[in-house]
Amino acid sequence: MRWFITGGCGFIGTSLIEKLMAEGGHTIRVMDNFIACTPDDLARVADFKMVESTGLKPMSNKNSSTVELLEGDVVDGPLAFKAVAGADVIVHLAANTGVEPSVNDPGLDCTVNVFGTLNMLEAARNNKIDRFVFASSGAPIGECEPPIHEELAAHPVSPYGASKLAGEGYCSAYFWSFGLDTVALRFGNVYGPGSGHKTSVVAKFIRKAMNGETLEIYGDGGQTRDFIYIADLVDAISKAAETPDVGGEIFQIATNAETTVSRLVEKLATTLDEAGIGPVDIRHEAPRVGDVRRNFSDTSKARDMLGWTADTKLTEGLRETVSWFVDRAAKTVASVG
Repeated sequence: MRWFITGGCGFIGTSLIEKLMAEGGHTIRVMDNFIACTPDDLARVADFKMVESTGLKPMSNKNSSTVELLEGDVVDGPLAFKAVAGADVIVHLAANTGVEPSVNDPGLDCTVNVFGTLNMLEAARNNKIDRFVFASSGAPIGECEPPIHEELAAHPVSPYGASKLAGEGYCSAYFWSFGLDTVALRFGNVYGPGSGHKTSVVAKFIRKAMNGETLEIYGDGGQTRDFIYIADLVDAISKAAETPDVGGEIFQIATNAETTVSRLVEKLATTLDEAGIGPVDIRHEAPRVGDVRRNFSDTSKARDMLGWTADTKLTEGLRETVSWFVDRAAKTVASVG
C-alpha cells in the first residue's frame, strides 16, 4: 500500500512507520511541520529522503525502502492537495494535542485540528483516496459514567475535545456526502518506547524521575485513564487502514481497563526502582481546567469489526518504556563522551 502520514515524525507516526518498514512492500510519504519533532526522530526508524513541495510528483506504485519526507503543514490546503496524490490511504495524525494547550489557545487548536483536518479530507476526496484514518481521542465525550463507547452523546469539556469532535463530524460527513472511506479512532492515553518528546503523563513522569525532579499530580490522583501501549495502538491503525467495510465508523482504541493516576505512579515507581532510578518525590497540584475525572473505553466494537484487541499489560508496557528511556539516556551520554 501507499501510505501518506501527517505528523509522521512524531511518536505514533514513527512507531507506525517502523511497523510498516518491518512488514516491507509499502511506499510511505510523510508530511510534518517539525514543531514537535524533527527529521532525526524519523531517522531513528527508517531511512528517508527530503522531497520539495515544488514539482512534487504523485506517490509511486513502486515500493521503496526509503521514506519520502515533506516539510509542510496541514493548514496549507493547496500543499495537502498535491502531497497526497497517488496514496492509497491517509493516516491523519498531525494535531495540536492535549487539553492544556487548547485551553491556553483555543484559536490555534481550532485552526490546526478543525481546518487542518478539513484540508486533509478535501485533499483525500479530490484525489480519490481509498481510506482516511483520523486520530481522535476520548476527549469529545467529556464527563460521563465510563466506560466510553461509540454510541455515547458527546459533551466535550475542553477546546481540544471540541476540535476532535469536529474532526469526527467532518469524517462522517465526507463518508456520507462524498463516499470517502473515513475511519475515526479514539485513542486512549498512549505510551511506550519512542515517546521522548511526549508531554503526556507516562513520558513526563519518567523524564522527571530520571532527572531527580518531583512528579506533579494534578488533583488528588483519583482521576482515571486508559493507558494503551504503542505497539497495540499502531496495530489498530494498520487494521483501520486495511479492514474492508468500516467506512464512516468510529472506534475506541484503548485497553478497557481503568487506572487511577495514583496507581499508575505506584506501578511506575516500582518499575523505575527496578531500573535503579528513584526514589521518586510526588507533589499534588490543583486540578487542571478541562480534565475529565474518569476515562476508560469499551473496545468491543473494535474487537468485533476490526478484529483488534490490546494485548500489552500496563506493567509490561511500563517496563519496556522505562528501559527505552534508560537506553536512550545511556546512548546520549556515550555520544557526548
